[in-house]
Amino acid sequence: MEFLSQTYVALRGPTGAPQTATDTVGRLSDRLQPATLLADRRAAVLALKGLARDCKQDVGSLALPGLLQVLYNDAEVDSDIGKAVLETLNILCEVEDQKELGFKHTDAVLVTEQSVHSLFALLAENNFYTRYGSLQLLSTLLRNRRQIVQSYFLTAPTGPASVISSLEDKREIVRNEAISMVQLLVSQSADIQKVLAFEGAFEKLFNVIRGEGGVEGGAVTHEALVCVDSLLRFNSSNQSYFRETGLPPVLLSLLLFPQNLTFDVPAPQEFALQFWDEQKMINAKTVVAIMGLLVGSKGHGGQDSPLFTRCLIEIALASNAPTTLKTQALHLLPANLNFPLSELIITPYMPVPETDGEEWDRLEAASALDALVELGLNGEYNGMDSARRSVSGLELRTAAVGVFENFVRKEEIKYAIISAMVASEGNDPSKLPPTPLLQALAMSPETSKPLDHVLVSSTHFASLLFSHLLRSSARCKTLARSIRPQTSTQPLSNDGNFFVPADGPAPAAAPEPVSDDDDDPQTLIQLLAENLSLAFLSRSRTDTSDLESREWDRLIVGYLTLLSQWLWEDPAAVKDFLNSGGLGILVEPINRVSETDFLISSLCVFLLGILYEYNREPGEITRHVATISPILNRLGVDTLLGRMSRLREDDRFKNVSPETLVQHYPGSALHSQNIILEGEVWFDWAFVDFWKSNYYTVQRGLSTDPDQLASASGPSAETAMLIASLQDTLRSQSQEIDDLRKQLQQQPQPISNEDEIAAFRSQVESLRAALQASEEKQKETEKEQEDLLVLLDEVTAKRKRDKGRMREAGLEVSEDEEEEEEEEEED
Repeated sequence: MEFLSQTYVALRGPTGAPQTATDTVGRLSDRLQPATLLADRRAAVLALKGLARDCKQDVGSLALPGLLQVLYNDAEVDSDIGKAVLETLNILCEVEDQKELGFKHTDAVLVTEQSVHSLFALLAENNFYTRYGSLQLLSTLLRNRRQIVQSYFLTAPTGPASVISSLEDKREIVRNEAISMVQLLVSQSADIQKVLAFEGAFEKLFNVIRGEGGVEGGAVTHEALVCVDSLLRFNSSNQSYFRETGLPPVLLSLLLFPQNLTFDVPAPQEFALQFWDEQKMINAKTVVAIMGLLVGSKGHGGQDSPLFTRCLIEIALASNAPTTLKTQALHLLPANLNFPLSELIITPYMPVPETDGEEWDRLEAASALDALVELGLNGEYNGMDSARRSVSGLELRTAAVGVFENFVRKEEIKYAIISAMVASEGNDPSKLPPTPLLQALAMSPETSKPLDHVLVSSTHFASLLFSHLLRSSARCKTLARSIRPQTSTQPLSNDGNFFVPADGPAPAAAPEPVSDDDDDPQTLIQLLAENLSLAFLSRSRTDTSDLESREWDRLIVGYLTLLSQWLWEDPAAVKDFLNSGGLGILVEPINRVSETDFLISSLCVFLLGILYEYNREPGEITRHVATISPILNRLGVDTLLGRMSRLREDDRFKNVSPETLVQHYPGSALHSQNIILEGEVWFDWAFVDFWKSNYYTVQRGLSTDPDQLASASGPSAETAMLIASLQDTLRSQSQEIDDLRKQLQQQPQPISNEDEIAAFRSQVESLRAALQASEEKQKETEKEQEDLLVLLDEVTAKRKRDKGRMREAGLEVSEDEEEEEEEEEED
């Protein structure tokens, strides 16, 4: 009653006459002066709070200075007035309804640091309303003017301690509001991140996460995990400190992955098979993001790194985690992946059909590398849902291809994988166990019935994987030319026979048909040329629908991109492809170009240019006038260059980036009732980068006379081949020396072995000298070319000056000379 009486007196005029809102706010503002009683000030603040929403401008302009004085002087003394003034200031600074007015009041509050210091001091109070109101007002100020509040926080005497104490408040609503405020406070401020980390923020946040039930918790768990991520991301100091706290293993336990799991022990089933809902997936994705951050950061040599890496691999390849979580786990594996995928044995699982994911089959153990390749070739759960073309499923497969690319960056790993596809000398290639990658790559396209897009995707992804094994490696390209795959009359199966349930026997293998052909099996290049020709013929049939033609185009793109990268700087492979009829295969689609779709013809021209540039070995088909050159002249070099450049305009090529490989399938957006978006993959970023890097070299090559090589920066092709040959010799000789040294360490050897080693060393030194001489010769050649260009520029400039003087003197200059001068200026 006393409050109502005081408020009534404050609102009533001296004679009881009605007042305007401005008059009322002015009277209430006068009652905020320190000279009045505390009870009067409390009543005035409560009244202003009631008017703040409807009369925001008047309250802000007339009462804001007095409200700030109440905050400074009375909030700590009286919790009721503290609650009221905090809520009033928060209403004035909110920007939801009146944005400009809210920012204006925020700037007025933040004129000095005293307001922010007072708010952090109030956080130390244990009163619920005072602490909660301070957190709300701080959050509002941070959203409006974050950098100013952050600068004031760094000078606040009780700032860090009060923030940490609010994080361990037993009252959930206060603690949750503190977590939200901390997210805003640490944003883009490395100094504040460090201060709070050393004050114990990590420990307090993980206490909240564990108290909420880990990843099984709700939104509070997610907010706390986001706070942890904000404290670590882009802050190497905090990352180092976090590793020393002993908290990294807690991340593994949140996902139910054992903290002390040894390399030879399989992951437990309670980790691999879990029940997933939307909130749990969101929480788990944040945990996985933090693990990926720690694994990918430089200088992380701690004992948790291999466990984190294995956990990410197990999530992606041997669990029932949601597809998006698997994709994230693969993307977060470091680019310089140095993990023995071929030695890690995992246990994949397969959902039992028609059980809605409630029952799972445990499959035979396999190496992580085999499972990764299988994931790329067929998709999740061995292609169980590949027919749906889901964008999420394709993103998972492209992520697997990216991990494979990172894993095979070292030439030794590439060479070892390709060696497993090649029969040793004197052995029958048919006795080699078939590898899924080679099977999918060599599979002949089915022409007797409509093309299955699932099998097209399998072959296409096989071409992407195999191109990573060949790129920038002359040794691997040479070895791959000797691959002779055993082709099957049956298309590559997609029914899940790569893995079999561990609790039952493996399915009986279908008997291979007996062939009466005694000829040697075709090489892989010959087989690719044959399949490419067959695809072109099937694509040109009149009864082919538009959608099926699009699938044939996608299959052809896979063949052309692989061959372009294989034949680049490999004259022997170019010769094999030409001898397999490759020239005729490419010329026909170049002639039959569509007016609307230049994709296939552009790639064919690009591959034709590679054939022309690197056709340097003797054979029936050469660069010279008798073979390739007349074909280029008949097609028209300018026409070919124009078609090749059109590839840049195609959306399927233009939209590819390192992060975006999957594109939406045409027409999928029309089915709005279908939740699953359909997609397709045409190129990977490695080929797009390869094409852009070598486009101008191919362009110059097509315009070059057949008797000379295209001019290119860097060493010539012959020099490069010589350097590569010398490097191979050096590598083999060094390996022999290492082997001899190991033998000498095991047991004493006669003096003759030492002489042999000395001879080898001498040979290596001579090879090194030859290599150095070759490089120096190349540098001299480049220097001479540069000198000639400089001399040519000087002569041209002098000629222009002489012509100018002749014109000034009234002398005639022939028309031919003028035309030549104009052409030179255009060049």
